[in-house]
Amino acid sequence: MAKIERFEDIRAWQMARELANLIYDLTDQGEFARDFKLRDQIRDAAGSIMHNIAEGFDDGSDGEFIHFLKYSRRSDSEVQSELYLALDRGYITKPQFQNAYDRCTEAKKSINAFIAYLRKSRKK
Repeated sequence: MAKIERFEDIRAWQMARELANLIYDLTDQGEFARDFKLRDQIRDAAGSIMHNIAEGFDDGSDGEFIHFLKYSRRSDSEVQSELYLALDRGYITKPQFQNAYDRCTEAKKSINAFIAYLRKSRKK
């Protein structure tokens, strides 16, 4: 694995950034843009994925970083749950839902892999 010098080097953060921008694009459309509570909640959760990775990176210890990565993972699950509500309300189409949901799943896998990597490196 290449040396990570900045949080921007973390693949999970890069994926979370792409996901957050996708969520912002989806929530700028039609009725979704006018449902201020759901729009703001899903945007906050999507941003929280990347922000917790960045915040945890600068904490200084792998143990605390893992805690922040877990918060990030929870925010990812929150986005997935909110996507269901957006689909049910007709704010997004089934293909839009599936694309965003799959991106969440991929980001979560990357976060999980990074947690596993940090745990393994702590045991050395």
